[in-house]
Amino acid sequence: LISACEKGGQWEMALKVFDGLKQRGLQPTIITYNALISACEKGAQWGKAIELLDELKQRGMEPDIITYSALISACEKGGQWEMALKVFDGLKQRGLQPTIITYNALISACEKGAQWGKAIELLDELKQRGMEPDIITYSALISACEK
Repeated sequence: LISACEKGGQWEMALKVFDGLKQRGLQPTIITYNALISACEKGAQWGKAIELLDELKQRGMEPDIITYSALISACEKGGQWEMALKVFDGLKQRGLQPTIITYNALISACEKGAQWGKAIELLDELKQRGMEPDIITYSALISACEK
């Protein structure tokens, strides 16, 4: 149900469903949190997404690459490029391997913050990790460089 809310852009409803789940004594999983963070991302609710990261850690869960990619996207949608970079640092500190989706979200965040130099650094980093940039990568880079 939370995923349906996320896909429909109904982040507030997703939060209500989540609260109801907890009130019934049901234990959310990392999949539940990831869907909820994605719903917050679609609603540009980056602050709530960060709160959810803190909550899942307090519950003893380990965020995964999907969690971090969704958080970076939420920061990007909220125009929070510096927070997106902090989240990225956090995933690397946990030993997680960023994907092209992670890099694309981060480069888009840098683009929105007019941080073209950082966007180019990220392109170099993803290539050093053996990844191939895609059309989304290059589109975000071009946009960053024109700002």
